[in-house]
Amino acid sequence: MYRRAGLSRTMTLVATLSCMAVSASAPAREFRTADTQNEDYPTVLALNYMGRLITERTGGRHRIVVFHSRQLGEEKETLEQTRAGAIDLNRTNVALIGTLVPTVNVLAMPFLFRSLEHLQKVLDGPIGTEILNSFEAHGFVGLTFYDSGARSIYNSVRPIRSIDDLNGMRVRVQQSEQMSAMIRALGAEPVELPYGQVLTGLSTKLIDGAENNWPSFVTTNHYKFAGFYTLTEHTMSPEVLVMSQKAWSSLSPEDQKIFREAALRSSRFMREKWRDLEERSRKRAEDAGVRIITDIDRKPFEAAMAGIYAKAKRDPAMAELIERISKVE
Repeated sequence: MYRRAGLSRTMTLVATLSCMAVSASAPAREFRTADTQNEDYPTVLALNYMGRLITERTGGRHRIVVFHSRQLGEEKETLEQTRAGAIDLNRTNVALIGTLVPTVNVLAMPFLFRSLEHLQKVLDGPIGTEILNSFEAHGFVGLTFYDSGARSIYNSVRPIRSIDDLNGMRVRVQQSEQMSAMIRALGAEPVELPYGQVLTGLSTKLIDGAENNWPSFVTTNHYKFAGFYTLTEHTMSPEVLVMSQKAWSSLSPEDQKIFREAALRSSRFMREKWRDLEERSRKRAEDAGVRIITDIDRKPFEAAMAGIYAKAKRDPAMAELIERISKVE
């Protein structure tokens, strides 16, 4: 009996030592994360917050390293690298990744969302979950959405109060077929440029204007070269955080759960930071003398989108999504 008890204790000790050896030999994994925004931008702050949560929850086994300010390249380049597994996590706008994940294009449809509250109800509900799940068929894992406010048109030429004021204007858009189609439908000439080249385009008059949210307009210094900001609020396309399938598959189910929960918490954290930055950015633009045009006739802008909606609705799945989103109260 004593021999059996001794053998049992020995086997337990061996098993414990084996587990300790495996744990000690498993190095902490670093996950390379790309974001084109500046170091103090809400999405970058949210990614760092997510990283702290992951490091805490995994006892230091995993951490994410955020490469901000386009250190890993422009969004189009980093998305390809993420799909290939060279970059582990990537924060990008849905309008751009829509060229690779068609379903997400619904979130960039012009004049689809009635308000920020409408958008958040969609993203936080079953439709948002379905859209995130659709990324896996295209080489990504969708983790969460980040707010990006409403995008409006700004330029250096004249106030835009009617659709006719856009006629012939050269307007920078994201590298997205849908965004180019939108600007073309408004009578302007779309110029697809990487985000990092917009300031040069404005300062050299290569382009007359661009379209973006308040923080992007101000933090990039675009407001110094484009003195007219028209509140078209044509899209409220959010940001999305994706992970490469290669990096995702390297995680245990328990760690995958930790990553998803940390991503969701970082989204709520980002919303608070975003609201504050949006208010400060608008005030900074106003103080600098930017003319904010609010007296616009939106109906012709919305009517001009008929062709874009007709094309999108040729896809039954897209037509259904548009209908479901419009019915969310």
